[in-house]
Amino acid sequence: MDIKELTQVMHRFVAAAGWYAADSPRPQTPRSLAISLCLEASEVLEHFQWRETASNPAELGSELADVALYLLQLASVSGIDLEQAILNKLEVNYKREWDKPEGAGS
Repeated sequence: MDIKELTQVMHRFVAAAGWYAADSPRPQTPRSLAISLCLEASEVLEHFQWRETASNPAELGSELADVALYLLQLASVSGIDLEQAILNKLEVNYKREWDKPEGAGS
């Protein structure tokens, strides 16, 4: 399944939950989705508080899925082709100068 297909599956879920309705208590606006994305990303951090590895990989996976779903939805409702944005960003990153660890090749 690709990003576009995942986005459609996510939209079906959100619509089935009624969250796209005008009177939804969970308005699916870019602002609300950006806030939710950050909150979910913070929940990922909780799995690493006071330790170097997550103690429960299944719970970490669930939080990562929440982050991915909000990211897909935010991009979609904002009219951004996330797949193309990722490819564009990778192209930019390949051209950037990055710090190299000592002893790394040129």
